[in-house]
Amino acid sequence: MIELRGNFLLCSVPEVHKKARMALGFQRTLRVPDGNDDYPLPLGLGAFPVRVVDDLSEKVPETWLKRGGVVIPMYQSEAMWLNFFDAGIVLGIFNEYPFAVKVGAGKINVLTGAPWTNELSAKPQDYVVVPEQRWLDGYCIEAGVMRQFVAMPLGAGYGAEEQITGKAEYGGLQVAVYPMKGSAYRQLYRKKREDPRVARSRGRMASVSRMSLSPGGRIREEVHKDPWGISVWDQTKSNRCFVHIANSFLWREITGENPPTTPPTAKEYNDAGLPWFSTYLDSGEILRGSKKLSALSSVAAKAVEVRQMPLPENRQVKPRRVVELVKGLARNLVREWS
Repeated sequence: MIELRGNFLLCSVPEVHKKARMALGFQRTLRVPDGNDDYPLPLGLGAFPVRVVDDLSEKVPETWLKRGGVVIPMYQSEAMWLNFFDAGIVLGIFNEYPFAVKVGAGKINVLTGAPWTNELSAKPQDYVVVPEQRWLDGYCIEAGVMRQFVAMPLGAGYGAEEQITGKAEYGGLQVAVYPMKGSAYRQLYRKKREDPRVARSRGRMASVSRMSLSPGGRIREEVHKDPWGISVWDQTKSNRCFVHIANSFLWREITGENPPTTPPTAKEYNDAGLPWFSTYLDSGEILRGSKKLSALSSVAAKAVEVRQMPLPENRQVKPRRVVELVKGLARNLVREWS
């Protein structure tokens, strides 16, 4: 079952375990410059507003009603990252429970570049493990490097879906969560979490109106290899949600609300002294990334191919204030940019 609580999705599978709950959100953020430099992680600048598609049935495209799910607004060339966290933050109680989370953009897996399937894959691993993985900023192109999620019009040729399949059919974001089996949780997870030697995770209508998530600038971020193995996940009890992305014009039309203000440019962010975050691998292995995704053109590179200029203020910057993420420090717990 998936519920919208504020601007967060609460996923729960009580038939597996009474604590089988997790939450996820969609964070507004700085779009890092799109070039050859690797950047540390930027702040979360507040959650995107989220609305249930069925509540907007008289105004959304018919294809959205068929797929259900939720909708968020994004400006063209705006960036985002996914935030995975303990459901207790929403419920007001401690409730940490492990999940495998699979993410697609335009039904292309963001870790492997493969077409979307409803089953988990171990070789190559096509999912992240929560709570070990607290966030996901983009497409995993190589070990420790992501191409940031950047919104571009569906049908303009920028999205991973269009570059890989040649079609502009789905757009948006697809998320599926799979709880750890109750038996595995009781036998493995609680025992390991009680071991003080285990390192804790670091806190931290017209097609032109529909958006896809395209590969943007390079960000240094690891995706952790599954420490438990695929057999511990209950694939018969998944929660799935289609996240539609509307541009600012469509969002106003279907909700009557204005989207949040545009985020700062990289130069404005850096000049204001706002922090960037670095991480390090304190335990376990990381995924090597996808050669298929690595071969995709970034938004800036694709723009050169098609002779367009979709990225304003794409100048490279040298991060001034880089903070090492430690336990208890979360990227999203900050005031919104005004």
